[in-house]
Amino acid sequence: MKAAELRELTDEELNLKLEELRKENLNNRFQLTTQQLENKAVVRSVRRDIARILTTMNQRKKSKDVQKSG
Repeated sequence: MKAAELRELTDEELNLKLEELRKENLNNRFQLTTQQLENKAVVRSVRRDIARILTTMNQRKKSKDVQKSG
């Protein structure tokens, strides 16, 4: 998922996507530990998507704080 796609989503959609990816990350980690995961690159990809969502959410929060104080 690209950052530009994330910026188009609403705050609620971002929260839902974040929750979904965190569950997927947990499942992937269990599968990795039990050696059932075929593609190990998925773990890294999901972690990065989570980071992108959190970054987008923090940027929105900061821009709202600046607008309120300015």
